[in-house]
Amino acid sequence: MESSPLELPADTLQRIASELKCHPTDERVALRLDEEDEMKHFRECFYIPKKQDLPPIDLSLVDKDEDAIYFGNSLGLQPKMVKTYLEEELDKWAKMGAYGHEVGKRPWIIGDEVILGLMTDIVGANEKEIALMNGLTLNLHLLLLSFFKPTTKRYKILLEAKAFPSDHYAIESQLQLHGLQVEKSMRIIEPREGEETLRMEDIIEVIENEGDSIAVILFSGVHFYTGQLFNIPAITKAGQAKGCFVGFDLAHAVGNVELYLHDWGVDFACWCSYKYLNSGAGGLAGAFVHEKHAYTIKPTLVGWFGHELSTRFKMDNKLQLIPGVTGFRISNPPILLVCPLHASLEIFKQATMKALRRKSILLTGYLEYMIKQYYSQDKAETKKTVVNIITPSSIEDRGCQLTLTFSVPMKQVFQELEKRGVVCDKREPNGIRVAPVPLYNSFHDVYKFINLLTSVLDSAESKK
Repeated sequence: MESSPLELPADTLQRIASELKCHPTDERVALRLDEEDEMKHFRECFYIPKKQDLPPIDLSLVDKDEDAIYFGNSLGLQPKMVKTYLEEELDKWAKMGAYGHEVGKRPWIIGDEVILGLMTDIVGANEKEIALMNGLTLNLHLLLLSFFKPTTKRYKILLEAKAFPSDHYAIESQLQLHGLQVEKSMRIIEPREGEETLRMEDIIEVIENEGDSIAVILFSGVHFYTGQLFNIPAITKAGQAKGCFVGFDLAHAVGNVELYLHDWGVDFACWCSYKYLNSGAGGLAGAFVHEKHAYTIKPTLVGWFGHELSTRFKMDNKLQLIPGVTGFRISNPPILLVCPLHASLEIFKQATMKALRRKSILLTGYLEYMIKQYYSQDKAETKKTVVNIITPSSIEDRGCQLTLTFSVPMKQVFQELEKRGVVCDKREPNGIRVAPVPLYNSFHDVYKFINLLTSVLDSAESKK
């Protein structure tokens, strides 16, 4: 399966098709890719839902015993070890009660710290730069309280257009907390007219022209709707050159693309873990603060888990704040949320982000190739229905997600896919996000998805 460093996905598909003496859209190409996939065994580490168990399924259209075609950017699948790890902690609680705080492979009082080492390679940071705590938006608020200190001259927060609503609301409320007018202090970069994604040169131009009035730049790593992967190191460098703090919401980037937060010099970041990190709904989130800020940026809101463990239980109410992001922790770690994340991070440790990204590039490239072969604008003579990909085509500008729009009603397409056992998600106004995940999706999953999409779109076309 592995292509050469200079071989693009389309070239890999053409090469394999040539070897098999068939067209790249032939099922044999997908089967060969799966046969040669060195990562395919990781699929066995997860529970794959059966079609018969999906609420929207139409059993008259499917083989009920087949695995669902599950694309995972909204909620990752459950690692099989989750139940074991949860039962270990529940048994410990049942058998020894409070003593569970101090014993076992996950002592509850340091449950979050036990798994920090599994997170370092995923985000490209050292353990002292990472905290596992809370949910994403709460962590974002805690970080903004410390990094956003507006002055009369530097008072803006810069973000991309159509940021995830929770980020948008968090920024609005932070501005209001400081008594600032949102319309003057919330600087939103819009795509050019007629375009869906942002151009890097436009982002840099705004930073260079307006940076003296910007206190914080807060971007997504990967945009939740378009799937655009932003150039994190370039934005960081440009922002810091103008005296701005630069932070990122990595909800759709962590576990999806390679990250090197420390080396890139990012000031702060936060992420959830229930998407590509497979920790379950509402799973334990993460935060990053670069070590260069360990003794200069302190939490605005403090709790006792930000106090040094060695003296925490003296109860003398004399704060000994842990330097860095660890000091931002407020409450004790929720051990029942640590367990699912632990199970997933162990899989990532075995797989490595570098290898996952390599497979992901080919897997999503295969999806893109198939869509363009059947439904791109220049195929409109033979297929009336057009499927547009609004996610950037450049490998450097996207992760595993492709966002599709349609010349027929999107909601109808989505509902028909659900009936046939495809799990993806729709996002207003007109997008369906399809994100083949290299840990558990196969190339044959993509092939079958394209076949089902063809069936759905042919049906939609006939009803016009």
